[in-house]
Amino acid sequence: MDWSVEKILSQSCELFNFNNLYDTVSGKRWNHWADQLADEIPAAFEIAQNGHLPMWKEIYTQLPFLRPDEVILDQPIIKVRSNNLPDEEVTQLIEELLLKMHPWRKGPFRIHNIYIDTEWQSHQKWERLKDDIAPLQNRRILDVGCGNGYYALRMLGEGAKFVIGVDPYLRYIVQFRMLTHFMRDATENAMLAPVGFESLPDNLEMFDTIFSMGVIYHHRSPFEHLQKIFDGLRSGGEVIMESIVVDGNEQTILCPQDRYTKMRNVWFLPSALALENWIKRVGFQNVRTINISTTSMQEQRTTRWMPFESLADFLDPADSSKSFEGYPAPKRAIILAEKP
Repeated sequence: MDWSVEKILSQSCELFNFNNLYDTVSGKRWNHWADQLADEIPAAFEIAQNGHLPMWKEIYTQLPFLRPDEVILDQPIIKVRSNNLPDEEVTQLIEELLLKMHPWRKGPFRIHNIYIDTEWQSHQKWERLKDDIAPLQNRRILDVGCGNGYYALRMLGEGAKFVIGVDPYLRYIVQFRMLTHFMRDATENAMLAPVGFESLPDNLEMFDTIFSMGVIYHHRSPFEHLQKIFDGLRSGGEVIMESIVVDGNEQTILCPQDRYTKMRNVWFLPSALALENWIKRVGFQNVRTINISTTSMQEQRTTRWMPFESLADFLDPADSSKSFEGYPAPKRAIILAEKP
C-alpha cells in the first residue's frame, strides 16, 4: 500500500458539505428542518463568526489520505487501523495537524498509531449508561451538545440507523470532520451540525432516542430545554439526561452566585430527585435515575491534547470535595425517561 503523503486539494470544500445531513432530514414530515439547516449552517462558516476558520481550513486541507482497513466504534478507544502502518513522516504530519486543533475534550481516539489522549475519558460515562438504555440498533438518534462526536460514533457502533449531533462550537465540528476523514464510509451515518439545539423546530417528533449529556445546566430555562427534547421524540422514544447534580430532595436546587468550577454559564444544579421531577413535569414517564457518581481526576484531566485547566484546577486546592468557589464538587447523575 502506498503511504506517501497525498494532499487532496478539494478537501476544503468537504468542511462545507452537509448534503448527507440534508438528505437524511428531508423526509416528508421534516422538510422544513432541512430547509432551516440549509440557511443556518452556512452562516456558521462565515469568517466574521469565527476568525480561526481560515487556519482550520488550511489544517484540514493538509491531511494525508490514508485508507483504513478497520474502523472500530464499539470499544472504549475509537480506532482507525491498517494492516500497514504509515511511515514516520506521515505519522508525524498527522499528529502535528491534529494537535493544532486542540483542545480535544471528548475521546479517546487512536488514528492508526496516534493516540489522542483527550481531557475526558468519555468511555467511563458510556459504560455507566450503555446497559440500561434501550438498545440503539436501527434507532434514529439526536446527540445534543455533541462536541467532537465521540458519543455519536459510539452510538453508531451500537447499530444506530443514524445519529445527528448538534453543537454550536465550530471547532468541534471541524475536529469531527478531521477524525471521520480517516474513517470514510464507516461513519457516513453520523452527522454533526454547527447549530444550537434551541433552533430545532417545535413538535419535530423525529427521534427514537435523544441524548442530552452535560448540557441542561448551561441553560437559563431548563424547562424549555426539556420541552424541546420532548417535542423532538416520537411517542415511545427515550431521553438520556446526564447532568451535574447536588445532594438533596425534590426541592433542592443550587443556583451559583457567579461561577461554578470556574464556569460562568452554570445556571441551575438540581438534585437528582429535583431533576427527575422536572422531567416528569414536562410529561415524561418511567423516569428513573440509573447512576450517580462523583467525577474523578482520572476521568477528567489535563493532557498534551488538552493542555489547559481541568478538573484539578476547578476544585478547592485544600479540599477536593468542594469546587473552587466552595460549592460541592461535581457529581453527575444519569436519568432515563420515555415519552408516552
